Amino acid sequence: MRKITESTFISLDGVTEDPRAWAMGYFNEHAQQAALEQLQASDAMLMGRGTYEYFAAALPTASPYADAINAIRKYVFSTTLVRADWNNSTIISDDPAAAVNELKQQDGRDLIMYGHGRLSQTLLEHHLLDEIRFAVHPLLLTGRAAGRDNRQTPPLKLIAATPLPSGVVALSYQPDHS
Repeated sequence: MRKITESTFISLDGVTEDPRAWAMGYFNEHAQQAALEQLQASDAMLMGRGTYEYFAAALPTASPYADAINAIRKYVFSTTLVRADWNNSTIISDDPAAAVNELKQQDGRDLIMYGHGRLSQTLLEHHLLDEIRFAVHPLLLTGRAAGRDNRQTPPLKLIAATPLPSGVVALSYQPDHS
């Protein structure tokens, strides 16, 4: 069974929106290489409409990371998006939990998703998200915090914590469904 990993940039006060505006100063060569390796370990991305629109607009430039993300299969979960023109993108407007469960059962490498929004919450509630990786940035911002509708998710079990020279702390969690 394929594993689903969420990877999210987050500020100390829980803001995840628009990381281009605040996280790129920390996205050094080490972080870029780690992100590329994580992306290359996957053969498809899962994303909601907002993440799709954010990345489709942000990645037209050539780099090994941009080339990898532009080439990877992308499943976009949205009931409002009517077209997905970004390369290798498919819109899924049906039940996201059922569709993701089916994707997990297929042969292939793991699945990756960026950002923590409604799709992440739904996958957590349905026991479909296997790992959450937060890159906690040493900033306090004003914006929307992750999990903005305050739904309770399963408890998370810390599996790794790595402080990086940039001041970012990489935290990895697994949902505890016991």
